[in-house]
Amino acid sequence: MSLSKCVDHTVLILGALLMSAPLVAVFFATTQPPGAHPANGLALLPGSAGLENYRDFLTTRAGFTGEITASRMLVNSLILGVGFAAVKVSLSLIAAYALAYFRVRGAGIIFWVLMLSLMLPLESRFLPTYAAASALGLVNTHAGLILPLAASGIGVLFFRGFLKSVPDTLTEAARLDGAGPIRFLTDMLVPLSVPMASALFLVTFVNGWNQYLWPVVVTSDESLYTLIRGLQFYGDRSLQGTMLALLGVIPPALLVILFQRQVVKGLFDGSH
Repeated sequence: MSLSKCVDHTVLILGALLMSAPLVAVFFATTQPPGAHPANGLALLPGSAGLENYRDFLTTRAGFTGEITASRMLVNSLILGVGFAAVKVSLSLIAAYALAYFRVRGAGIIFWVLMLSLMLPLESRFLPTYAAASALGLVNTHAGLILPLAASGIGVLFFRGFLKSVPDTLTEAARLDGAGPIRFLTDMLVPLSVPMASALFLVTFVNGWNQYLWPVVVTSDESLYTLIRGLQFYGDRSLQGTMLALLGVIPPALLVILFQRQVVKGLFDGSH
C-alpha cells in the first residue's frame, strides 16, 4: 500500500472514531448500574449492568397512563418507518410510470404541481391533512400515521428521471412480446428499479422513523406512541431517557452504514 493510501485510510479511521465516540460513550453510560449512572450521560468504560438495564427498560410500563413499554414504542416506530417507506416508494413508482409512459392530459402540469409541493413545509399541511384523516376515521391508527404523508414529489422526480432513461428498444421488445402495461411494469421496470427503490426506501424509512410532529397531531392513544415521541416520558439526563434516545438512533444509523453502497448506487447510478 502506498503512502498516500495509508494517509487516506488513517484519516478515514480517525474520522470514523471521532464521529462514533459520543455514541459509544452514551452506550457505555447505559450499561452502568442505575445508581452509578453519570450525571452528564457519558461514560468512558462499559458497566456491568447493560443486559439488566435494557431488559427492565424494554418491559417496564411507562407513560402518563402506564399503558406503553419501550418495546412497544420500538415496534410502533418500525411499523411507521417500514410502512411509510413502502407506501411512499410504491406510490412514487406508479405515479412516475403513469407520467413517463402514458399519454395523460396535463401530465406536465401534474408533474410540476408535484414538484411545487416540495416547496411547502411539511408542517403547513398538517391542519388540512388532519381534517381529511379525521373524516376518514384514521385518527389513532397506524394507517393514520402512514397514509396521509405517503405522497412524495421527490420520489416521483427520481423515478420519472430513471424511467425516462430506459431505452426505447426495451419498450418495443415488450410490445412485440405481447406484454401489457402491467406486465411491462412488474416484469421489466420493477426489477430495473430495484437499486433506486432500495435507496429511496432507506431514505424515506429514516424520515418516517424520525417523524415527531405528525404522530403528535394524529395520535393521542399512548399505545401508538413511537420511540421519538416517547422521549417526553423520561428526563433527558435519566438512565431511561438515555437508553430510549440510543434506541432511537441505532436502527436508522445501522441501516445507513450497512447499505450505504446501495444508496449511492441507487441515487447516482440507478440508470445503469
